[in-house]
Amino acid sequence: MITLKPTCPFCGLPVARPKEQVTRRPNEMPVGACSCGAVYACDITGHNLGAAFIEALVFGCNLDWDLAWGLLPEEDYLEKLVENYDYETHLIVPGGFYEGRRITGALYFVKLHPDILEVTRQGMQNKLERAAAISSQTSTAPPCEKKFTKKEIEALVNEYQVETILNIARFERRLIRELQRLLYAGDELLRLRAADILGKVAAVIAQKDPETIARLLQGLLTSVTDPGSSGWGAIDAAGAIIANLPETFAGYIPTLYQLLVDTTLRPQALRAIGSIARVKPGLIRPACLRFLPFLQDPDPATRGYTAWLLGNLSAATARDMLQGLQDDGQPVTFYDSGNLQKKTVAQLASEALARL
Repeated sequence: MITLKPTCPFCGLPVARPKEQVTRRPNEMPVGACSCGAVYACDITGHNLGAAFIEALVFGCNLDWDLAWGLLPEEDYLEKLVENYDYETHLIVPGGFYEGRRITGALYFVKLHPDILEVTRQGMQNKLERAAAISSQTSTAPPCEKKFTKKEIEALVNEYQVETILNIARFERRLIRELQRLLYAGDELLRLRAADILGKVAAVIAQKDPETIARLLQGLLTSVTDPGSSGWGAIDAAGAIIANLPETFAGYIPTLYQLLVDTTLRPQALRAIGSIARVKPGLIRPACLRFLPFLQDPDPATRGYTAWLLGNLSAATARDMLQGLQDDGQPVTFYDSGNLQKKTVAQLASEALARL
């Protein structure tokens, strides 16, 4: 896995991680400046390059919008794009994947003509220094808080020490990255526990930093839609995040519905949707009819998780079909609250009928 330190495309010197601005305008992006005078804006998703260009140009003009709109390309400024940038690690990932995550971010560079830069540079630098000072104050953890290693976090997940991990989440933002890494573990139980816990951790962090969780959820769902993806724990993690923050992220539920088309991803998608239905059935109930055909799917895991989902929805329309599964003895590996259990499709159907 090849990674590179980001460098300025104009002078080749290393550049610092972009900083959140202090103005807090809607939809503004992190920005930075190279010692050669070039400025850059970070588009974390790589899907808003036009906005990143405007952000970099306006910031280079010291937020003077009138000046920015009067400039001409080539004559007053040059622009260059650096792709495959990962804001989380501040690395360029040429291959596009890092620790199981798809990397699609970009740095949009703009270099103003020296005459213009002479007027705007000092104000721009002052803003960056203020942003750096604020970032330093807010990111410094209390000296009494312990730093946890990757192995320690993995052990806590393995032991399903949820409360301990949630306490860590209150001061250790790196926890998200470590839990995300465990979504691709070879051990199924570890993978599902990591997804489960990541949803709970997201609820803690979103209280102060909802944008970070929004980017996390977008990244998880994007990684699943890549050709050849197996989903791993990303689908379960996305479901867990939405289940723990339904009012905030209900808009992502239709993306889970789209995954039902892929037979290899269908059981995981049903499991994720079922976890949301368990806490907020009203969000899923309008789509109830689309799940009924899966009760006759040739895959037992699909039948079992569909029965569980419909039980969570109290879907009376499924009663007859669920009763038709009473003799289905096919086994299903079922995850719930940190444990894996072996259940038959018939058991899951009976439990669903009881909830009707």
